[in-house]
Amino acid sequence: MRTLVIGDVGVVDDMIHIGDEAMTEELVTQLRQRRVDAVTVVSSAPDETAARYGVDAVRPIGFAPAGLAALGTVASGRDGQVERQQRVVEAAEGSRTSLPHDDPARALIEAVRESDAVVVAGGGNMASRWALHVFERSTIGRVAAVVGRPLVVTGQTIGPDLVADDERLVSGLLRDARLFGVREGASLSLMRRVADDTQPGLARRVAQNVDDATFLGAEDVPPAVPAPRSTLVAADDAAYCAVSLSTHVGDADRGQVVTALARLLDSVADETGLEIAFLAHWASVHEGDERGDSVLHRRVIDAMTASRVRIEPTTDSVAAARFARGAALHLTSRYHPAVFAVAGGVPTVGMSVDGYTRVKLTGALGAFGQTSVVPVESVVLGSAVRAVRSAWLDAGTTRAAWEARVGSVRAASVGWWDRVAEELGA
Repeated sequence: MRTLVIGDVGVVDDMIHIGDEAMTEELVTQLRQRRVDAVTVVSSAPDETAARYGVDAVRPIGFAPAGLAALGTVASGRDGQVERQQRVVEAAEGSRTSLPHDDPARALIEAVRESDAVVVAGGGNMASRWALHVFERSTIGRVAAVVGRPLVVTGQTIGPDLVADDERLVSGLLRDARLFGVREGASLSLMRRVADDTQPGLARRVAQNVDDATFLGAEDVPPAVPAPRSTLVAADDAAYCAVSLSTHVGDADRGQVVTALARLLDSVADETGLEIAFLAHWASVHEGDERGDSVLHRRVIDAMTASRVRIEPTTDSVAAARFARGAALHLTSRYHPAVFAVAGGVPTVGMSVDGYTRVKLTGALGAFGQTSVVPVESVVLGSAVRAVRSAWLDAGTTRAAWEARVGSVRAASVGWWDRVAEELGA
């Protein structure tokens, strides 16, 4: 059986986005365990993705300006995206003139025809701030429907910003899907409302599960969590506080954020004895090439006074997941470091910078009973130190809650993947 998968993958200009790669990688792994022996992945760097995961790969349809240029018209912006979607669907229906002969969408349409099923891998880009991704996924869903291929959507954050036109695209994707997975309660509520507004009965297709990459690479790695503590004590020399920061700081002043984070991490180092270890989730795959999140990491490190600070190289998603699970404490403004850490019982503090990141981080921590999500403003003001200190002091309680919950969460995740495979016909 062959399945076409669209995530948001492809290492371009040697820059990797760990979280995006992680969700597609785990999906491919789970499909292979369920009799899907051939996978075609939609990628912005097909050759790189094919080599990384041992799959076939094809370029996306393209709803950015470069993709719209393939229309050969002056259409741009949303009008151009709407027109491109219509022409791609017409090509899937058999039109020979709706697209130029060398349009990359033709190869994708053919890849859908050659597949037995289509999956939209997990992600957080079904929001109006990334309308091109909403168009890409809804159009692939339409193509799958036109050529008669079953479609499943997994592990999405929906919105929270979703204008009416984009909501219609998402509702169309729901109509085309046999199963539509979301990864937090806020997205579940939104999709149920969209379903009710679209067609009676569609809400039955919507289901909540943890993020697709929650247990990525966890099969042979026991979680490393700290022993219970009732007071602040020095950690052993190998223990570390993991830090993964996004370049996005919302409306906050970047200089103030850098200064405040440095002060916060210095206090963590002083009070816990932990080494402070940084790992960038959007970064160059070449050690020492500081781009993406690494730039912010460097600024924070340079402002710190703690002596035990290191940078963990950014390599691949499995290594990043194991790094997060191996920490004694985790501080992050990125989503997937939180996903990985809480799945290993690591006390985690998420720093949100807007409504979107608050929804995602709250959902990630809540999956395992953690609640420490602080706004970036509290970091700048210095009050976030209380949340970090509390997370460290409550490590024993966090571990106990994790131990009570992880078995059922893992079983539910296995059941989810079984259901995905069943709906695809595997």
